[in-house]
Amino acid sequence: MITTEQQEKLRGWFTGRLPDDLFEELVEVTVDREEVTVIGRIPAPKLAEDVSDAEKEAAVQGRVQEFRERTRKTRIALAREAEHRFRRKVSWGVECAGERSLFTHISAPVMTRLRQPERQVLDTLIAAGVARSRSDALAWCVRLVQRHTDDWLSELRDSLEHVQRVRAQGPDAEPEDAPGDTA
Repeated sequence: MITTEQQEKLRGWFTGRLPDDLFEELVEVTVDREEVTVIGRIPAPKLAEDVSDAEKEAAVQGRVQEFRERTRKTRIALAREAEHRFRRKVSWGVECAGERSLFTHISAPVMTRLRQPERQVLDTLIAAGVARSRSDALAWCVRLVQRHTDDWLSELRDSLEHVQRVRAQGPDAEPEDAPGDTA
């Protein structure tokens, strides 16, 4: 779990380190134990007002692909620097015309033990065509829970940050220089 202060420092580092002309705006920097994901907004393609949805979609995909290829070396260099500094892989994505595209991201395996009623839920999702495998079904369930419990998860994360702050003040914490100490 990363604290709000650590998240702010990480976002601040990327804000300061990204070239000014890479994104129109840094939209989001998210982090977990394995990965930092950086999402920036890029300009939408200029299109006539009467273009079809298919043409608009193709133009946005083309713009995203052009950006990805043109900025590859810059993003790789920044990712290497950030990976060394923050000890996490860096993933990239963009928002363009309201659409979000991730270029790179890791998929971390998670081992779990499920009892029969829980496995039956996953198998039902597979049989219904919602998922291709138990792994896909479990990921689908996690996304569903995430979508419907944002308030609860936010409150839980805030509580965890409070626990980390209190723990950092405990007897095992590194002592700060005492007033009057001279080094």
